[in-house]
Amino acid sequence: MESQTAQASATSLADASQSSPASRWTKFTVGGAPLPMFAAIVVITGLAAVTGRLPADMIGGFAVLMIAGMLLGEIGGAIPVFKHIGGPAILCLFVPAALLGNGLMDDAILKAITVTMKTANLQYLYIACLVAGSMLGMNRKILIQGFLKMFVPLLIGTLAAIAAGCLAGLLFGFSPRHTFFFIVMPILGGGIGEGILPLSIGYSEITGEAQGHLIATMVPAALIGNVVAILSAGLLKRFGEKRPHYNGNGMLVRSGEDRALLEGQHVEPALDLRLMGHGLLLACTLFILGALLAPITGIPGPVLMIVAAAVMKVARVIPASMETGAYQMYKFMSTNLTFAILVGLGTLFVSWDKLVGAFSTAYFVICASTVIAMVVSGFFVGMWLKMFPVESAIVTACHSGLGGTGDVAILSSSNRMGLMPFAQISTRIGGAGMVVIATLLMKFWH
Repeated sequence: MESQTAQASATSLADASQSSPASRWTKFTVGGAPLPMFAAIVVITGLAAVTGRLPADMIGGFAVLMIAGMLLGEIGGAIPVFKHIGGPAILCLFVPAALLGNGLMDDAILKAITVTMKTANLQYLYIACLVAGSMLGMNRKILIQGFLKMFVPLLIGTLAAIAAGCLAGLLFGFSPRHTFFFIVMPILGGGIGEGILPLSIGYSEITGEAQGHLIATMVPAALIGNVVAILSAGLLKRFGEKRPHYNGNGMLVRSGEDRALLEGQHVEPALDLRLMGHGLLLACTLFILGALLAPITGIPGPVLMIVAAAVMKVARVIPASMETGAYQMYKFMSTNLTFAILVGLGTLFVSWDKLVGAFSTAYFVICASTVIAMVVSGFFVGMWLKMFPVESAIVTACHSGLGGTGDVAILSSSNRMGLMPFAQISTRIGGAGMVVIATLLMKFWH
């Protein structure tokens, strides 16, 4: 046995010594691309920008956005601790905003990004695919039964979060209206792509304020809320280890009903390119439907799109194959374009001065109070409903996460990845509900 081990080690050393420097460099990747290939792409795109040959359209815009998104996402994901509190998203938003705010961004690059994000409205396509896929891709049985189980903790947790946030805001001189719409709702909206973007569009259409100003106002709340939720989940894990009576070790309901429910999850079908095309068409159609109904109802189109997707899912209006296509398109967009979209938002829609100015002690206390109130209420309501309080509180905390990546961070910090389906309900359904309610209330009060 020892001789075999020694022989294997010798073989490994021999292979390492024979490997070329180029092959060793290819083991390093940036956003999944081998480092030499990524470097070549950067050089080509950079030369095009410097010489004025960078296409001022979606081709140049996609190249710049994806390069920056991959690089900043990789850096943010490699920094210890920072990577667990939304580091990649923070860098993708903040670095471009800082570069533009300090006059350090190349004009050709800025023009390509502007055409892609504003003229071609890439952010709207991204929102449409995320909303359609995230809603239609959920298992219907888990969606309905899981929502019924989590409805009371989510409802009471949301009310507690709103009350605590508005009260903390009053203590620091913020009006309840400002705290509710621009601090609490971004925290509970389900992330940046699924929450803040539709909120900013809706608010902008109703109030006439620039979308960029609204995004810069709301993004810090979502980021801080996500960090507090992650830290709360880690503390709940430790609390459960010391007090086993409150700890379900990943089981939500004491009767074990959630285990039986989750066993019914279907296996994800194999990737189908034709179905992805159908999913893309469906996402665009839902967005167009929202635009058609907006003048009739007076409700912003992106909000109506969320409602339509949820109603169609529950009513089984859409064929299962097209739901699968929408989900696969959602996975493609969220995997490949999330960081790129964030770079575009940071460049064009986020004012660096307003973004930095939003961070203050008072702001942090308001955000922390909002999340902590929701987590604490989830704990005690779960206990009242004969759930395991630790798990109930953790799933409720996901209501303040940064979308799917926020859920992963929150559940990872508590070692409860098995609760992902319930976390998705908390984030997606809870977040979509908050976007709809906040937009309707903004229209009523404006």
